[in-house]
Amino acid sequence: MKLIPRPEYLDFLKRYQNHHLIKVISGVRRCGKSTIFYLYRQYLLHHGVAPEQIITINFEDLAYEPLCEYHALHQYITERMQTDRMNYIFLDEIQHVKNFEKVVDSLFIKENTDVYITGSNAYFMSGELATLLTGRYVELSMLPLSFREFCQGMPDSLSVPEQYNAYVRVSSFPYALQFQHDSQAVEEYLSGIYNTILVKDTLQRMRSGDTMMIESLMKFLAANIGSLISPNKIANSLTSAGRKIDNKTVEKYLQGLKDSMLIYQADRFDIRGKQLLKINAKYYLVDPAFRRLLINDTGRDTGHILENVVYLELLRRGGKVYVGQLPKGEIDFVVERSGTREYYQVAESTLLPEVLERELKTLRAIPDQYPKYLLTLDEIPSEADYNGIKKKNVLRWLLGDGF
Repeated sequence: MKLIPRPEYLDFLKRYQNHHLIKVISGVRRCGKSTIFYLYRQYLLHHGVAPEQIITINFEDLAYEPLCEYHALHQYITERMQTDRMNYIFLDEIQHVKNFEKVVDSLFIKENTDVYITGSNAYFMSGELATLLTGRYVELSMLPLSFREFCQGMPDSLSVPEQYNAYVRVSSFPYALQFQHDSQAVEEYLSGIYNTILVKDTLQRMRSGDTMMIESLMKFLAANIGSLISPNKIANSLTSAGRKIDNKTVEKYLQGLKDSMLIYQADRFDIRGKQLLKINAKYYLVDPAFRRLLINDTGRDTGHILENVVYLELLRRGGKVYVGQLPKGEIDFVVERSGTREYYQVAESTLLPEVLERELKTLRAIPDQYPKYLLTLDEIPSEADYNGIKKKNVLRWLLGDGF
């Protein structure tokens, strides 16, 4: 299997090597966390670290099940540590260990340890560990393959638009590239990932047995990518469809799906009032290909799928991503990063003059001079500039053009 280099993630680990901080990588299952650990360990071995200095445990391996008891885990690690050299300790999918934070804290206070942990559920960093280790850890939020990374695993004979069509059809999960020519295998692989996340990372943690209800919720979210919705609207829609549920339960399930990193929530930001709005939000899937899996709709709503792809790319590039709200209009994305702000509108095409004017009008209504971008699938020779609003081909932008 060809390993796709992901230098941004690898550089994060290199940057904090030997710093007295716990390195935490969070991300949905199968997004490549274990592979990044493997690539980083190869880097260490090629830069003077001896094999005996590296301790690796993946808690999804049944061989390590006895170590899910935290005393046993601590003993196993300390018995293998070198007393006179740095020890690099990798604990993969550590959320399987009850009270793992006690082990991590005990390792942290030792002088010759460099600790790296991963988890497939945001909840594992939102409780005791985050409180216990405040100021003592750095976290990397990992996503499946970007479009640029995906293209590195595709045949060079395909055009960029053909590669994009494959990206939203095949999947952004790295291993799915092995099945790019077998649509049935892709569907079976995606179904396996989806069901594992739903059962192990959502339902089991929530101690909820209502699988059909949470699946109905996921299908509703997949069908309404990029639409402003609220828990109350979701509850009413599901109840009308014969799946009776109240908005409090919807809120609980939404949180569980966000914790498992199956979905992401983009809150609304009042651009003029410069504050977050509590009512209504947009939801995006961690992998746009899940939409086809859930609602079997391959030919419609390609604009919202493109919006999903752009949202995830903005997350990868850092900063906080919101939906912009104006008195008379909406901005698809507002990105706050390093004390500055950027605005993005996303459209399949703005070749029709009336469509172009509609998209530009909303961006022109923003009362500040931060950068404004219009991203479309239109083939244009270079970026166009409309009095400071830059129109870019979204595929070139996804590939890194101008970033």
